[in-house]
Amino acid sequence: MKILVLISLTLCILQIPLLSFGKNSFPTKSPIGGKTWGTSVKEIGNGIFVFRWWVYRNIFIITDEGVIATDPINPKAAALLKKEIQKRTDKPVKYVVYSHNHKDHISGGNVFKKDGAKFVGHANLLKELKDHPNPSSPLPDITFKDSYKLKLGGRVLELKYFGPNHGNSLIVMRFPKEKILFIVDIVTPRRVAFRTMPDFWPDEWIRSLKEIEKLDFDYVISGHGPETQPAIDGATIVKDQREYLEDLMKAVKNTMDKGTHDPNALKKMVKLPKYKNWRYYKEWLPMNIERIWAYYHMGW
Repeated sequence: MKILVLISLTLCILQIPLLSFGKNSFPTKSPIGGKTWGTSVKEIGNGIFVFRWWVYRNIFIITDEGVIATDPINPKAAALLKKEIQKRTDKPVKYVVYSHNHKDHISGGNVFKKDGAKFVGHANLLKELKDHPNPSSPLPDITFKDSYKLKLGGRVLELKYFGPNHGNSLIVMRFPKEKILFIVDIVTPRRVAFRTMPDFWPDEWIRSLKEIEKLDFDYVISGHGPETQPAIDGATIVKDQREYLEDLMKAVKNTMDKGTHDPNALKKMVKLPKYKNWRYYKEWLPMNIERIWAYYHMGW
């Protein structure tokens, strides 16, 4: 009996390092690097790569059966992306996943379409591209309404729609094994919201982030970020983004409730010192304030 117990304890001890080595761990501090007006690529692990063109980012994953790529960005960036993929594998790009309908993220896919890649996007995206054709954005071959599991070479990329938030076709992508999310536009770490928040519904944005926070994930790759920012961040950046929006809306509403309804006055009065070190705080916060003024003043 004592021998059996010792053997069992030995086996348990031997398994401890194996378990720790098996756990995913991705670098969350080192910058993605490269020149500001250039491209860079960083492998974060398990065949997953982050591609940067200026302040735009996408991801691609190399599997045993081919490559899954995401937002081609624009024709120039897409050509560079294709070259970067070819440096790392001779396998073809089998799928290109669109995050949403905006041209600054999904143009340039023809370089993959001509090689036989299939394009994937939300059902609303297909309608939007049919209504507003973009010659450099092939129409999706595969569409879905709520969720979709894209499988290739034993790997899985989950796609999920959270309703209107930034446009009406934006999806979030998740690697379930690695517990990594790829989120475009609605989460940008350590930066205030983009200028006047074009095509954003502030309240729906917050709702979506709350729902995203309930997913099982440990890491986030965002669709924007300069060369000085990490390629991948911890999960808390989703919460950080939500809290910024909530604080912004609360501050604007409180000031309006006290009698100030002139957007120019609001831009001078509302301050969010908690976020003063976020990128574009001075330049874009006034624009963020005016957008929230419009939400409360016009209902939009």
